[in-house]
Amino acid sequence: MRKNDKTRKLPMPGGVKRGFRLYAAFVLAALVLLGPGQAALAASDPIAVVNNLSDFIFGLIRAVGLILLGFGIVQVGLSLKSHDPSQRANGFLTLAGGIIITFTKEILTIITG
Repeated sequence: MRKNDKTRKLPMPGGVKRGFRLYAAFVLAALVLLGPGQAALAASDPIAVVNNLSDFIFGLIRAVGLILLGFGIVQVGLSLKSHDPSQRANGFLTLAGGIIITFTKEILTIITG
């Protein structure tokens, strides 16, 4: 990169900017609501320790699922505006994946009985 080169911001249409702001607000709200959670306290029972670790890991997985869910909603919204069927398909797949990842613990509980 030469010394005189300047970095320019790429133009962002108003709808994309508004969608990104909505997505960022959703992710921030999810982190604020789901972040504090339960404290993992040390217990004398080893099963309680494993259960606390399991809850923590599933909480992280749920956070990733919520992020994917929000991204899928934004993708579907943008595809509806631009009338792009391939982007719409990708948005719905991301949305479905986010739902599955968000409810992984409940799905595994139903499967294992």
